[in-house]
Amino acid sequence: MSIDKPAISNVTPSGLLADALQYTIDAGQRSILFLDVMRRRGAQYREHLAETVPHVLDYGVELIVDGRNLERPVNYGLVRVTPPSGIEIDLKRRPFVVVDPRAGHGPGIGGFKADSEIGVAMKAGHPCYFVGFMPEPMPGQTIEDIARAEAVFLERVIALHPEADGRPCVIGNCQAGWAIMILASLRPELFGPIIVAGAPLSYWAGVRGQNPMRYSGGLLGGSWLAALTSDLGGGKFDGAWLVQNFENMNPANTLWTKQYNVFSKVDTEAERYLEFERWWGGHVNLNAEEIQFIVDELFIGNKLATGRIKTSDGAVVDLRKIRSPIVVFCSKGDNITPPQQALGWILDLYEDVDEIRAYGQTIVYTVHETVGHLGIFVSGGVARKEHAEFSSNIDLIDVLPPGLYEATFEEKAADTANPDLASGRWIMRCEKRSLDDIRAMGVNNLEDERRFATAARVSEINLSAYRKLVQPWVKAMVTPQMAEWMRQMHPLRVQYEVLGGQNPVSKAIEGTADKIRENRKPTAVGNPFLAFQETISKNIVTALDRWRDAQEALSETMFLSVYGSPALQAALGIDPNADPSPKPEMSRDHRKLLDARIAELKSRIASGGLRECVIRGLLYVGSSRGMVDERSLEALRRARADDSGARLTLAEFKSMVREQFFMLLLEPEASLAAIPKMLPRNADARRAGLAVIRDVLSASAAISGETARRLSQIVALFGVPEKDEPHPQAKAS
Repeated sequence: MSIDKPAISNVTPSGLLADALQYTIDAGQRSILFLDVMRRRGAQYREHLAETVPHVLDYGVELIVDGRNLERPVNYGLVRVTPPSGIEIDLKRRPFVVVDPRAGHGPGIGGFKADSEIGVAMKAGHPCYFVGFMPEPMPGQTIEDIARAEAVFLERVIALHPEADGRPCVIGNCQAGWAIMILASLRPELFGPIIVAGAPLSYWAGVRGQNPMRYSGGLLGGSWLAALTSDLGGGKFDGAWLVQNFENMNPANTLWTKQYNVFSKVDTEAERYLEFERWWGGHVNLNAEEIQFIVDELFIGNKLATGRIKTSDGAVVDLRKIRSPIVVFCSKGDNITPPQQALGWILDLYEDVDEIRAYGQTIVYTVHETVGHLGIFVSGGVARKEHAEFSSNIDLIDVLPPGLYEATFEEKAADTANPDLASGRWIMRCEKRSLDDIRAMGVNNLEDERRFATAARVSEINLSAYRKLVQPWVKAMVTPQMAEWMRQMHPLRVQYEVLGGQNPVSKAIEGTADKIRENRKPTAVGNPFLAFQETISKNIVTALDRWRDAQEALSETMFLSVYGSPALQAALGIDPNADPSPKPEMSRDHRKLLDARIAELKSRIASGGLRECVIRGLLYVGSSRGMVDERSLEALRRARADDSGARLTLAEFKSMVREQFFMLLLEPEASLAAIPKMLPRNADARRAGLAVIRDVLSASAAISGETARRLSQIVALFGVPEKDEPHPQAKAS
């Protein structure tokens, strides 16, 4: 591979020699300073692990519930986050609960810094709580135990906020995303809006040629390796192996870029690097039962998205039972949870958007173009934009009519209409989408689905064979001392420990680094040797990326070839003509409830008064735009605030919106025809209702085209000409 050398012109031999000497001194100093950063990293690692409950939260906390004291003890806990100085919390606003992922690292990433999920929620005035965990699991702890503990946590949060305007908004990052989705399907009454960020929910989904992590289970022969690793750990699975999997996905960053970035910018980059490494190196353990459930039921079995997981008491985990709005935040730059895995569950469960509505579900998704997996819940830029908008507009999301939407964000400009109706720099819109929009991101064909089903069947066979033939011998051989020694000798731990102790080498590095800082001589920006260093670095990254791409292509080819074998599929009983993961059918009970609800709504089409008419009119006219803008909700909120009548709670308002939406969906002509009979006789009240409709519609865009035509229909149904002067506010809240 050739190296593109930077052009060097107008350089004299003496000048080049001076540049070389300057660069040599600088590079030598940076090398010692880099080693000192590694020394500090090791010392920080030891200090972090010595803490009773190590975390990286940037806020003060107060323990509310200790999961170790529950009937089924778990190593999880609920804490209340103390708002920093200058932040005012409104106790009537719904609380936010951030649940951190237990994917090998310690807790705290959701509140890693001021610009974080917790930070932006508190800036929006919401009380905040955090669900974290300790490094060691409780004996016998299972995933189901954790779910039940988190239900207790949410019950406590609800009890602490009796005047809140809604159930808690729960944020689940990465692995915590599927955990809260499982709980929300079992205990839907505990949840307000749910935000799942970078959470893999449909593990088989993907696109050929991209993100081959989904093939790893099949290439390793299934989950037997997880069982072996847990047995070698004395019944515990070392989370460092999960972190190792993440690092293996980007060898250029793991082996070179992360360290080189510190080396090349050692005067400015050290603190940021150490801050992140404090979390990245805080490895935690899982019980064997926990990791086996995760791998068998989710990673390889893909049972969550298809409703095939059952609890110990026989309850089926069916994501269609979730009654709260679900916000899915994913990114095209995420190679751990690509958009297909974050959104594929929607295609696994529903035939079309009408079926989503039949379950009363509201699903909102947003797809970032570039941010990586960790950036979804770590990046300050993402927190200030997407998470800040979700926090500020959580009520908008909560009152959206059932259906599928994409959240888009537009930066305010000089010509933005009514900018005062939107907080912050961005304007959030929820635009209607269909399942074809999800399919357009890429889906498996039936042949690929059968390949994954074959891999799952092989995993079951290999795990059974391991448990019968090998596991008893491994368990008998491994002692607690041997298991602990193996954990300590994990390569990821060794790299932190090597310079972390008080040994002569570390002390020499520290002393030399202190002297160098006193006489620091950085290279001038235009030094050609510095440019040459950058060129070498870029070529190393290119070489490692090519090696990764070749490995990934080989992995995909092997998986497709091995598990696509008709002979293997036939031997394992995979039907070549059947869908291996068919959509679960609607249950008889739900069908009966749905039919009864439809009949009830149809019978009440002509019931109600001005409020119902205003909401019905808004929904009818606004639906022509195919989107809902946060400015429209703010205009409606202000109308509600000025209403002199009995105010509806947010839950009551949400219920009214849904009822009017379904009435229009079921019987559009009858719903419109009933408006004149429902309206009060008072002409001023009717005009005020029309004023609210017009104000809300014009808050986000000019009223024109189909929107103007529909508004004319509503004006005619209200039966009064609108006046030019301002009108009293309607009691439409």
